Amino acid sequence: MSDSRPPLLAFWSFYPAPTRAALEEHFEVVDFAQIEDRDAFFTEHGARFRALATSVVAPTGEDIFSRLPNLEMVASFGVGLEHLDLAAASARGLQVSYTPDVLTDDVADLALLMMESHARGLVSGDRFLRSGAWAKGPMPLGMRLSGRRIGILGLGRIGLAIARRAQARGMRVSYSGPREKPAHPWPFVADLEALASSSDYLVVACSVTGDNEHIVSREVLRSLGSEGVLVNIARGALVDEEALVELLQAGALGGALLDVFTHEPQVPAALLGMDNVILTPHIGSATAETRAAMGELMVQNLLAFFAGEPLPSPVP
Repeated sequence: MSDSRPPLLAFWSFYPAPTRAALEEHFEVVDFAQIEDRDAFFTEHGARFRALATSVVAPTGEDIFSRLPNLEMVASFGVGLEHLDLAAASARGLQVSYTPDVLTDDVADLALLMMESHARGLVSGDRFLRSGAWAKGPMPLGMRLSGRRIGILGLGRIGLAIARRAQARGMRVSYSGPREKPAHPWPFVADLEALASSSDYLVVACSVTGDNEHIVSREVLRSLGSEGVLVNIARGALVDEEALVELLQAGALGGALLDVFTHEPQVPAALLGMDNVILTPHIGSATAETRAAMGELMVQNLLAFFAGEPLPSPVP
């Protein structure tokens, strides 16, 4: 008896177990990573696939689209879109979905957790205790997060969630982005250098687009200053990482709290030895609950496509 499940080509390894189980329940899944001779595979089987499931760690573009002549839909696991060639997808008339909203709270929580950890010295305090230094005297005092100024680059879903959390902690919020959003009460600062110079913490929360690589430039980082701290929970490409390292080494920047990097999983070696940085391995959405919700939304998009229904979360 033939398999009645529609075939699905998937970048499989990044998906959590519940997502893989749901995909296998509804689809005849082919794991892209297990294809040894891709030219032969696409020649023989490429026409079978109407849908492709990918993720933010799998660059997906015309080199794959062109080998799938009947491809109609791409479902992405993640909120970032820089891994997708959206122009090529649009030129081919492909429907594209992603998984926004469900990861907003976890990413925003991490941003505030990193700032709280920096202000109160939680990471340095752990090192201080473990090293035995406490026996020689108390560690340096931390600082209160309330009253500190936070500038947010990008007041989208995640930026807005960060702003609300920061305000609830008594921080003074302002923001920058492509346009002012009058529905929200915080001051809009059009110039990013001006936002940085008026912030204790500058939080990067915008998406990567074709024209904003290194938007947090050397000049912006200099404006943040020797007491200012950069927080990046968005994408490494948004920050001039070379300038970041140099300014930290020179004492021209107060600190950095980084969940993302330019060439993940590689991290500049110089950062590893710095006491004024907190580094995490891109864990903004890395909770079991959020990853399961992301997978469920991706599966729902695929099911809607095959049922001829509107996608729950199409890429705008």
